Amino acid sequence: MKYRLLALVFAVIATTFSLSAQTLPSPDQFLGYPLGTQFTPHYKVLDYFRAVAAVTPNMQLEQYGTTYEGRPLMMATITSPANFARLDQIREHNLQLVNGDEKAAGNDPVIVWLSYNVHGNEAVSTEAAMKTLYTLANKSNTQQQQWLEKTIVIIDPCLNPDGRERYVNYYNQVHTLIPDPVLSGREHKEPWPGGRANHYYFDLNRDWAWQTQTESQARVAQYNRWMPQVHVDFHEQSIDAPYYFAPAAEPLHDIIKPWQRKMLTMIGKNNAKYFDKEGWLYFTKETFDMFYPSYGDTYPTYNGAIGMTYEQGGGGRAGIMALRQDGDTLTLTQRIAHHYTTGMSTIEVAAAQGAQLLKDFTDYFYEASHNPDGPYKTYVIKSGGNAEKLAALSGLLKKNQIRFGYGANGAKATGFNYFNGKTESFSIEKEDMVINAMQPRSNLLKVLFEPDSRLTDSVTYDITAWALPYAYGLQSYALKEPLNAERDTLLIPVATPVNSERSYAYLAKWNSIRDVRFLAALLKRKIRVRFAEGPFTAGGKSYSPGTLIITRAGNEAAGEGFDVMVTGLAKTVGVTLDVASTGFVDKGVDFGSEKVHYIKPMKVVLVTGNGISSLAAGEIWYYFEQQIGYPLTIVDENNLEQVNWKDVDVLIMPDGNYKFLSDKDNAGKLKDWLSNGGKLIALQDALFQVAQQDWGIKVKKEGMPGLDEKKDTYALLKSYANRERDGIRQAIPGAIYKVQLDNTHPLAFGFSDTYYTLKQDDRIYEFMDGDGWNVGVLKKDNYLSGFVGTETRKRLKDGLLFGVKEIGRGKVVMLADDPLFRSFWENGKLLFGNALFMVF
Repeated sequence: MKYRLLALVFAVIATTFSLSAQTLPSPDQFLGYPLGTQFTPHYKVLDYFRAVAAVTPNMQLEQYGTTYEGRPLMMATITSPANFARLDQIREHNLQLVNGDEKAAGNDPVIVWLSYNVHGNEAVSTEAAMKTLYTLANKSNTQQQQWLEKTIVIIDPCLNPDGRERYVNYYNQVHTLIPDPVLSGREHKEPWPGGRANHYYFDLNRDWAWQTQTESQARVAQYNRWMPQVHVDFHEQSIDAPYYFAPAAEPLHDIIKPWQRKMLTMIGKNNAKYFDKEGWLYFTKETFDMFYPSYGDTYPTYNGAIGMTYEQGGGGRAGIMALRQDGDTLTLTQRIAHHYTTGMSTIEVAAAQGAQLLKDFTDYFYEASHNPDGPYKTYVIKSGGNAEKLAALSGLLKKNQIRFGYGANGAKATGFNYFNGKTESFSIEKEDMVINAMQPRSNLLKVLFEPDSRLTDSVTYDITAWALPYAYGLQSYALKEPLNAERDTLLIPVATPVNSERSYAYLAKWNSIRDVRFLAALLKRKIRVRFAEGPFTAGGKSYSPGTLIITRAGNEAAGEGFDVMVTGLAKTVGVTLDVASTGFVDKGVDFGSEKVHYIKPMKVVLVTGNGISSLAAGEIWYYFEQQIGYPLTIVDENNLEQVNWKDVDVLIMPDGNYKFLSDKDNAGKLKDWLSNGGKLIALQDALFQVAQQDWGIKVKKEGMPGLDEKKDTYALLKSYANRERDGIRQAIPGAIYKVQLDNTHPLAFGFSDTYYTLKQDDRIYEFMDGDGWNVGVLKKDNYLSGFVGTETRKRLKDGLLFGVKEIGRGKVVMLADDPLFRSFWENGKLLFGNALFMVF
């Protein structure tokens, strides 16, 4: 009897536990505090998603990637039980719609993807994601369950866990017990670099198309597995701003279809209905345009979806509670409610408009394949002896599901030449890439390759030019006729097998980031490397300046493993080696000439800290660690005085404002270090500040605002209503210019006589004489693509962008523009490699 009683008790306890385990926990119950009273650490957010998945049979939770700091990237998929039972079938059928193989079926659900927290310190959206998931998983919510019968909802609770944790850890350490809304309090003063960006300080909301970062690569791969019809990217803006939702501001790219614009308005009106009911303020059709192709709203839109940005007032300064200028207090709870409301409203519209959305989606890709938008139906990208750059471009196209192939040797064609702006005849070689626009992703293809995008409004939020032929520095043609590729694959050269065990030297060309990576790998292994200052011919083959020369002489320390090490590294990196059996060349200077220079392994310091652009610093940090694999010391500007300058060979100053340079003693120490043989690489605003020193670098002031001798008496009389338009006369948000290069100088090794730069400011420098080299210059009529204000366009001519100023035995490498911009400006990576290794 006693044992039966105990068994009954245990059974009741087990049953109670089982029932409890099957109960759907609300965020408040699971976390132990009400949503909105504190920021939730990332691991707890994922734990909550796991807890909901454990009791929700119609929900799928999967890890799709890992951040640089090792945090999981997770996505939840939730729909009705009936849809969930055939989830893979629905996904596969949706991809068939994209490929034009099928028509939408009557019972197909719409796929809605909700992306939260791409900017880490816009931390409210991850909190809202938990509330959204709970509502959809809660079977007692009859209306939402009906929506799920017609939709599949994908929730990514945090696109940028590393950045979010940087912010949340900071805030949870410093906020007062009772949240302080006064903005001068320390909990509203996020320290450098802030939580907006990822580990390498990249803005992931500018990386959708380029996919340079591991988070973007993993996310877009999943996106392309699903291809949703609706995508929402949740953001925050300034504390005092009302909520923003679609329709977007002009300019909207003209590739955006009428049905997409109509649906943006429909969703916006539904959002407005709920905001009107609550009396919440909002705005539409202002500030946030849809032009630049790598946003979380434009990238989905150019891939056939309804892509939208939703912006809540708040951001990193808002914390739990913030005092607005109008005297009201903005709380985290309010911010959660706003994002939750627009998310649910969007699902509602998608469910109601499912049939029409799917029809328009299907037609979109059918038209893309059979009648692609725009005048050009084929793009031909010339290899030009640079298979490595072409391989890099092919990698980008593959990530974006853009189909391509390679040409028939000697075929003739006529097309628009990107480099000279003329329509002309040319020959297609077997190594040339051929992209036929008659394919499902032709709209995205057009946007990425159009020589000059048409702006419907010049007030825009980001860069206005990005054409890949310029970004990669590859000669390209756009053809008005469709042309099929001859082959699907390109034979990419790899390290040449070495037959001779006793080669005199190995030779490697110098024209891509792969070659920089190869050099870095050799230097790290203490292999002595030289480069040719001028062209030479050896073994009947011509070599350009900058060719790497790896002689056996001087590398005796490598012993018998010299050949294996050099050829093995070349194979790993993917560069081609030639073998020289003698140091006596056919033409040019021999390998022992004084014009063949030793490349010294350098100790490099990157300056970071307050006032310095974290994005610009992150590009350089990423370049060293992820792209060339070379050691880098990162020093906060406040600690520069502690640096032992004898241990520094190269100092890199990215875009920013440097207090260090405003101190005479510090500036003097820097000049002394330069005079003794140091090398300073100064970029953008850093270069402008260097030019304020008396070092012989001068900003070209002709035509700059406030410096003209001739002044218009009425110039200050401006219309208040036109203040935005008046301001853009001096704007240059990002335009492409052709730069004339002196490619005999080491800073321009590996290039032709032109380089294409992304210009983002109006600064150019005076030509140098005597102890300086004018390597990259703007001449007249060098503008190519993108918006430039009328006044700025007049000024951007006859000046210096890239150069080298000699100071004693040292040098200042002048980079007025950013060659590593967002790491998608592929051609600039070699230019930066030249600044680092070749300028001697």
